[in-house]
Amino acid sequence: MKTIYKNFLGLVVVALGLALIAASCGGGGGSSTATSGDLAISLTDAATDEYKAVYVTIEAIEVHMSNDTWEIILSPNETFNLMDLVGGLREELGIAELPAGSYTQMRLIIGKTPDQRINILSEAHPYANYVIDSDHTYHELKVPSGYQTGIKIVHGFEIKANQTTELILDFDASRSVVRAGSSGNWLLKPTIKVLNTELYTIVTGMVKENGSVPVDGALVSAQTYDPGAADVKDVVVVQTSTISNQDGLYKLFLEPGMYRLVSYDNGLDPQCIKLDALPNATHELNFNMHSASTGVISGGVVIQGGTDEQYATLSFRQNATCSGENESVEVVSVHVANDGPYTVLLPDGDYEVVASTYNQTTQTHQVHVTANAETPLNIVF
Repeated sequence: MKTIYKNFLGLVVVALGLALIAASCGGGGGSSTATSGDLAISLTDAATDEYKAVYVTIEAIEVHMSNDTWEIILSPNETFNLMDLVGGLREELGIAELPAGSYTQMRLIIGKTPDQRINILSEAHPYANYVIDSDHTYHELKVPSGYQTGIKIVHGFEIKANQTTELILDFDASRSVVRAGSSGNWLLKPTIKVLNTELYTIVTGMVKENGSVPVDGALVSAQTYDPGAADVKDVVVVQTSTISNQDGLYKLFLEPGMYRLVSYDNGLDPQCIKLDALPNATHELNFNMHSASTGVISGGVVIQGGTDEQYATLSFRQNATCSGENESVEVVSVHVANDGPYTVLLPDGDYEVVASTYNQTTQTHQVHVTANAETPLNIVF
């Protein structure tokens, strides 16, 4: 049931969608009939270079049916290393038969027991969900109580009679892991997107330094920009991301729309290019980055009255020239658990730090990063 597809150009970024409520019909399994079609679901990851491995156990995938019940359509019961699913790789979770019709919700059940395979350190999985950091230390990922019944993501899809609908589920590892705060617990806060392969746009290209040297591990993100958004945190939204490989190559899969493609790597100035992503098209965008002096922003986050499971997202933004226009882009972001510390390395310059958390007013802080210096910034909600 499990297949890995390889693509030499780089990371396939796509979406891991949970929760689809059915606007019609109920499900099943087996070969398609005149009134049913197949749903093929595969898994991939938006890359991060923060961890050696990010393991997540997927127990089952459920679809919400027209009779207001949840039906299990796939039961992988496997522990996946999301870091294996970058650089153009995706892993098939399975194919299920469903009645033809429109669906709007699906649910992903995170497992509590790992499979029997070994991890990248040639050891048995110590937990069902965990990360291995750069020092080869294990950190168990606790699933917040709100996700105990499954992770829901609303993303409509259509099942057509005698046809196969393919959804790619993108589990964004960098945005799904919340480092420990005062509780000492690391949290798994799944950030998942879904992409229907019938509509996607392919974006490929190369990231170079000074026009000649390929950049290995540069973060390339596709961002939307809405200066009129009611909440400042929604002015800039990262839709998906990937990292360049050792040859500087990257690859993204996007839904059609207007984007700002941003490349970033430690010690290099961020670059931005506008893109009108057309359906069923392939776009090539190349980045030429230059070396930059760096400094550090560090501090802590306190959410007054917040629980151990609550966290804040800190988005570090900078004005950049995107295809001739000056616009705000996100350079990098971090999730910080309540009463937890953070440290971010950035090129020197002026930044807007946008801090947001559940049920609190979004904050903005203007900060200047000085080369070879540390700038303190503590966030209190």
